[in-house]
Amino acid sequence: MDVLKITNYTKAYGKDKKACDNVSLTVSSGDIFGFIGHNGAGKSTTIRAVVGVLDFDEGSIEIDGHDVMKDPIACKEVTAYIPDNPDLYENLTGIQYLNFVADAFGISAADREARITDYAARFEIADALKNLISSYSHGMKQKVAIIGALIHEPKLLVMDEPFVGLDPKASYTLKEIMREMCAKGSAVFFSTHVLDVAERLCNRIAIIKKGKIIANGGMEELIGDKSLEEVFLEVASNE
Repeated sequence: MDVLKITNYTKAYGKDKKACDNVSLTVSSGDIFGFIGHNGAGKSTTIRAVVGVLDFDEGSIEIDGHDVMKDPIACKEVTAYIPDNPDLYENLTGIQYLNFVADAFGISAADREARITDYAARFEIADALKNLISSYSHGMKQKVAIIGALIHEPKLLVMDEPFVGLDPKASYTLKEIMREMCAKGSAVFFSTHVLDVAERLCNRIAIIKKGKIIANGGMEELIGDKSLEEVFLEVASNE
């Protein structure tokens, strides 16, 4: 089943500058989908359109069968978004922030307590949740943002460079959680510069260059007996 379907998506800034040009891709239930490209290629622009924080000019984006422009609430109910630089409410404690997010999604007291306890233990921040977010390091804020994103058990997890700023243990934990989500039928769509991580983690990838998709498909069929890094450099230089 298609969890995310982007069809002929185009985003222009002014008359001549197309940040994304006729982008189409599909992320299905169970996919860990890596979105790869150089800085300025159009990754973040696409991701921000998917999660409803950026309007676009042409095409359509559907999440779980709902159009993000026509039915944004239905899309947000089943989506979680972790930006590359999470902007949290710094005057709240970690636990206050997580309860605020749980309230927004109507999560029961029992479910939120179980999920927060589990994820806080896995990310080793249980003791810090009583402290103000303003006292957290970037990595700590990112861990709280991840827990907040997972608290409503989304069907689609969208992340922009999720491993930047995480320590190795937290990166490993996040990868484990991504695999667990997809085993239960959810999907993950994320951008990354870390190609060896994408190669080991993703079953599908798309490569974007200057706003256009230049490669899209299953990991094995795209890379064959090469590394993802070799294929990326080859494809990106040929186009």
